[in-house]
Amino acid sequence: MRTERLVTVAGYIAGFGLLFLVWHLAATTLVRSTLFPPPGPVLERAWVLIEDGILQEQIVASLRRIGQGFLLGSAIGIPVGLAIGSFKPVRWMLEPWTEFFRFIPAVAMITVAVIWFGIGEESKVFLIAYTTVFVVIISTAAGVGAVGRDKIRAAQCLGATRLQVFRLVALPATVPYILTGMRLAMSNAFVTIVAAELVASNDGLGKMLWDARLFMQIEDIFVALVALGLLGFATDRTFRFLIRAFAGRFNATV
Repeated sequence: MRTERLVTVAGYIAGFGLLFLVWHLAATTLVRSTLFPPPGPVLERAWVLIEDGILQEQIVASLRRIGQGFLLGSAIGIPVGLAIGSFKPVRWMLEPWTEFFRFIPAVAMITVAVIWFGIGEESKVFLIAYTTVFVVIISTAAGVGAVGRDKIRAAQCLGATRLQVFRLVALPATVPYILTGMRLAMSNAFVTIVAAELVASNDGLGKMLWDARLFMQIEDIFVALVALGLLGFATDRTFRFLIRAFAGRFNATV
């Protein structure tokens, strides 16, 4: 097991090494423009920002908003998805809401969020929750619908009540779908927080991108992009670990 993990980590390191190598070759041989710097100057600029504490502040600000909105959206989406998947009357009532709002992207709601909540933290948390909730609802409802009827009948034959069937059969079998939906929603959260911080924010990686664009600080732009990519990768690996740890026995696909 330990050897497998070491091999996996080595593979990740090699993959990122190849990525930076391709970036370096593209910047030094194909493009050769100040608007597309090679990784060397970008990493040097990142180190300066880290020493000054600036990059950490922007990362913490963005992650705090993502975490708050993501947890709020998941806390709403999981029970609603369970209800939609379990009860037809609830499905008939709430599916139109879900299908209507999920096709309105969170980016389109930025103006509304700023009007309702101002440019403070509430608008960012609302947007992250908005972009999270519908993905989690759909994935959770799909998980409930995918529960094998034979398992439910077997539990009923053993004398299980409806509550016991839900708690001991349907809910555990839905966990992989819930975690997968949350994993997909997290990528949307990163997209949304950058867009929200571009429009109205005093800090965060989106604000860093915006300020760097205004002052043509190209290295700062790429530092923010690299930070977003690495944070997204780390977050996705965390979700894969959680799926394997808590849902692997239910044959989750990761």
